[in-house]
Amino acid sequence: MASDEEIIESELKGKTLLVYMHILKSKESSVGVREIQRALRFSSPSVSSYHLNKLKDMGLVESIRGDYSLIREIRVGVLKQFVSVGGVMLPRYLFYAVLVTTMLATFLLQNPFNPTELYITTVIFGLVPLVILWYETFRLWRDRPR
Repeated sequence: MASDEEIIESELKGKTLLVYMHILKSKESSVGVREIQRALRFSSPSVSSYHLNKLKDMGLVESIRGDYSLIREIRVGVLKQFVSVGGVMLPRYLFYAVLVTTMLATFLLQNPFNPTELYITTVIFGLVPLVILWYETFRLWRDRPR
């Protein structure tokens, strides 16, 4: 028997995922059908309504007088790789990439270039994770649902 989260993960994709992401990022407590239509450039309000009702059937949003508000936040699929900060979805790796970049920059600023084995090893051990983390951050950002 599939769990509730597995069912939601199988249903939450495509335009339904875009609607869910828009509601997650929205600064307002609730959104309307026409707002979704305009924001996501759907062809008609009925497309917005269909996907909002699909989210409602999944138990993720509720409808109060035609306005839909988030009642359950769930992280499935690609959403597991993002953190919401002030309505902006940021890749989790971004925080680690900034930390490693800051650490390496601090080391380089505090220690003038000295071509010793220890210095070069330290710089390489800083550059390798820095490149990997920034690559993963940009890859996630590029592949995010819009």
